[in-house]
Amino acid sequence: MGKPSVQLSLQTSSLIVGFMIWVLLSSLMSYIQEDIALTSGQVSVVTAIPVILGSLLRIPIGFYADRFGARIIFLISLLILLIPVFLISVADSFSDLVIGGLLLGVGGAVFSIGVTSLPKYYPKEKHGFINGVYGVGNIGTAITAFGAPILAESIGWQSTVRLYLFLLIAIALLVFLFGDRKEKKAKKSMVDEIKGVYRNVILWFLSLFYFITFGSFVAFTMFLPSLLVGNFGLSPVDAGIRTAVFIIIATLLRPIGGLLADKFNAFVILLFVFAGVTLSGIILSFSPDIFWYTIGALNVAVTVGIGNGTVFKLVPLYFSKQAGIVNGVVSAMGGLGGFFPPLLLTAVNNITGQHAIAFMLLSEFALVSFVIVIFMYYQDKVNIERQIIEGAAEGILITNRKGIIVNVNPAFTRITGYAKEEAVGNTPKILRSGKHDDKFYDNMWNSIKKNGHWEGEIWNKRKNGELFHERLSISEVKNDRDEVIYYVGRFYDITKGK
Repeated sequence: MGKPSVQLSLQTSSLIVGFMIWVLLSSLMSYIQEDIALTSGQVSVVTAIPVILGSLLRIPIGFYADRFGARIIFLISLLILLIPVFLISVADSFSDLVIGGLLLGVGGAVFSIGVTSLPKYYPKEKHGFINGVYGVGNIGTAITAFGAPILAESIGWQSTVRLYLFLLIAIALLVFLFGDRKEKKAKKSMVDEIKGVYRNVILWFLSLFYFITFGSFVAFTMFLPSLLVGNFGLSPVDAGIRTAVFIIIATLLRPIGGLLADKFNAFVILLFVFAGVTLSGIILSFSPDIFWYTIGALNVAVTVGIGNGTVFKLVPLYFSKQAGIVNGVVSAMGGLGGFFPPLLLTAVNNITGQHAIAFMLLSEFALVSFVIVIFMYYQDKVNIERQIIEGAAEGILITNRKGIIVNVNPAFTRITGYAKEEAVGNTPKILRSGKHDDKFYDNMWNSIKKNGHWEGEIWNKRKNGELFHERLSISEVKNDRDEVIYYVGRFYDITKGK
């Protein structure tokens, strides 16, 4: 495989160009409307169409990036983008913009290439930061949002669009020359990949998180220029500058989010992220003046930027063997998260004359995500504890307070011969050797009730009838109300020593 640093730089540069193309229509819409008459509904459709295709295409593009490598998929995507850029530069009707916008979505879909390819070049401890650095490619949207209106003022929007043709050809040539031809490739069926992950609830939780974080980033990027011009009377250039500031903050904080997720618990980071988005949605829902709107929007930029980097730290941890398809699904849901808000904002504004309900929905979605992260955090702790138990060399059995076995570990089966299915639902009496009288067991349980534990040596019997000598400890497990809920027995075979 090629040098990691070269591939990181090349793929990030390709993403920057892809995202620059992706937001062409939304960034130049105020100038396009001067030549092409569009209703507010048509404007929403034209700006949203690249997002929907850019989202849905991320699934197959992520899969094929894993199968054929980033070089081939990036090269094909960049060449395809030449078509819509040219079509938009000569557009003179709503239908022309729709057709161009559909193919323009490829620019946003290339995101799933790098998040699938780049982790192959780095150890797991750096995946959050590396995906965060790659995600800096989002800066492409800021470059276009800021630079395209300025160029349009000087040379017109059609000529501005045509300049992107030269940029696409240049980056495609670099990908062709320096893209890694020896990247590791996976040969798997897309259907089999989807079947292997679609029932996993973690996939859909991560998709929801990215739906909120990246979806908010895309929605604000697409909608801010027209909202700032229409609601606050700003000039297109001023609105473009403010949008670019939003994009830059969210983009630069993405690797910071990945780095934090590498260093600390990713779920804790996401708790702060969704708490911040919830607060921002509340602020924006009260239809504030430009000052408070700026505060709310900047808080969104900070939180979703960190959140975007954090989510893609979790994907390879949970789905290392299905990285391509899962990266595609999660990033697609993030793109869809940017498709619906502009339409919703427009519809709510047409009905109520303001955007309060739409921003409050953002707050509620973030609050739901906050609750889910809490659940996943504690579920993750339970899973770790389960792995510790199952990986222990000593036999472990857990009973409820009535003495019914509720769980055993693999070492229990290895020592006793009883499978988990045979042990659960029975009592530890299935192991009794007959070499100890009732008084022995009465003394054992009296000690447990008095001291909370018992430890000693005991003879037990395996499933095949063979007796074995073991060192056994039994402990109580209590809840916060000081009530016994479980008994845990830990033992190991000491027969050979006897």
